[in-house]
Amino acid sequence: MPINIRTQFIYTVQPGDTLYAIAARFGSEVALIEEANALYPPITDPGLIFPGQVLVVPSTSFGENHIYQTVNPGGTLFHYAQRYNTNVDLLQGINPQIGDPNYIFVNQALLVPAFSYEVVQGDTLYAIARRFDISLSTLLEANRERPGLSEDVIYPGFRVIVPLPSSINIVVFRPYPGTKIQEGQPLEGFARAFEGTILYRIVDSADEIVSRETSIQTSAGAPAYGTFSKPIAFDNSPTTSRGELWVYTRSARDGSIQDLVQMPVRF
Repeated sequence: MPINIRTQFIYTVQPGDTLYAIAARFGSEVALIEEANALYPPITDPGLIFPGQVLVVPSTSFGENHIYQTVNPGGTLFHYAQRYNTNVDLLQGINPQIGDPNYIFVNQALLVPAFSYEVVQGDTLYAIARRFDISLSTLLEANRERPGLSEDVIYPGFRVIVPLPSSINIVVFRPYPGTKIQEGQPLEGFARAFEGTILYRIVDSADEIVSRETSIQTSAGAPAYGTFSKPIAFDNSPTTSRGELWVYTRSARDGSIQDLVQMPVRF
């Protein structure tokens, strides 16, 4: 599955911008930007961009698949929370540099709960949405104003931005939804939880338990969002090829599940 393991920036083209200037600013290359956004014939003339278009700008270095939203004039946390199907609290929580959610600054880079998928031959937006268990409308919203994108036709090499599953208080950054997981693989993300304790479990599609409910300690307790990272442990072998990863908390009052994040996985 072609998930891009490199840092990428989401940038709104401003008057006077050129692909060369954008590439230099973000440590990218013109060819990478052109491929990521289908900026080539017959879709458009080479290098032709317009103010208001939203570009994916890949860095030249591989590493983490982090997506950063570059704040454009008039941008707000509420606007970006809507775009990435999350909420303002979580968006502020994973960006501790934001002191006041009402004040973000033009050109500020915000970490957003999303990843990048590279289109391959035969893909459709509907199939991509199904693969990652999100609605087509959610996928389209995250890629609004992108050049080279239509609901009917997408081109190999195009980078589709896919929002990560999240609740108000939890977002899982690794593993990626719909990907194959194995024992020892890190489970990572951000969470806001009482005393910093969250839980996870894994079941296969036959509802058989693969990983029993297990606690994870985050780096900080509520009201802060702490990071978490824990190797996944299997208590039983999966009986099917697919399943679900659950990350959640439990109510101190009645033990009910809260803040549930459900993610499709493969074995």
